[in-house]
Amino acid sequence: MSTPVIELREVSRRYDDGPPALHEASLIVRPGEAVAVLGPSGSGKSTLLNLIAGLDRPDTGTVTVDGVRVDRLGEAGAARYRRSKIGMVFQFFNLLDDLTVTDNVVLPARLAGMARGAADRRAAELLQALGIDRHARAYPGRLSGGERQRVAVARALMNRPPLLLADEPTGALDTAAGQDVSKLLTDLNAEGQTIVVVTHDLALARSCTNRTVRIADGRITDRPLADGRVTDGRIAEDAVSPAEAVQ
Repeated sequence: MSTPVIELREVSRRYDDGPPALHEASLIVRPGEAVAVLGPSGSGKSTLLNLIAGLDRPDTGTVTVDGVRVDRLGEAGAARYRRSKIGMVFQFFNLLDDLTVTDNVVLPARLAGMARGAADRRAAELLQALGIDRHARAYPGRLSGGERQRVAVARALMNRPPLLLADEPTGALDTAAGQDVSKLLTDLNAEGQTIVVVTHDLALARSCTNRTVRIADGRITDRPLADGRVTDGRIAEDAVSPAEAVQ
């Protein structure tokens, strides 16, 4: 069996004196999987994402991504890890408005030390593959939400990371643009990209991932049913309440 891209073992994280944001959470994601982490606001999704991205450290347990013990990294090591091992796509794009589309896309490669010519060629390749090469010299403010998210995906893929993390990637988009980005993630996964989508949107989880895990009160449930759903022994993902689904 292939070596996991993500391996969390008994990870806990507590802030201040409140209840743990994560409690003894374990998760394995293998190469080529597209996994949705589904849960309402406050369930621990953001904490889980930050630990995988090396933006936070667990109080207990281990976090390993593509062979790197992320929980042991210092600040400089974590920055190098993020440049080489993961690409991140956010709800609100996080593009730099004073840079062109190409300059936004090449930024991670330039920070990693790639020569400008090689970075430009890689950016052109990605923009063409994602269908936005005509906007290479435009500024993000001139693009639609769906186009800006495609630029963000191109930037995330710039350094060929083994893992793509998407944090509510359709949350700021209208329905049509959201469906477009969902299809893009599906296509990337079909080409072999390992993806973790963190979301509260059940429809997004169903449309672009092939496995769903539930997180609630800092606890991860990853027990597949015969039809591919997951359950904590009491409630299946199809039974998410309307109130929970919109949080």
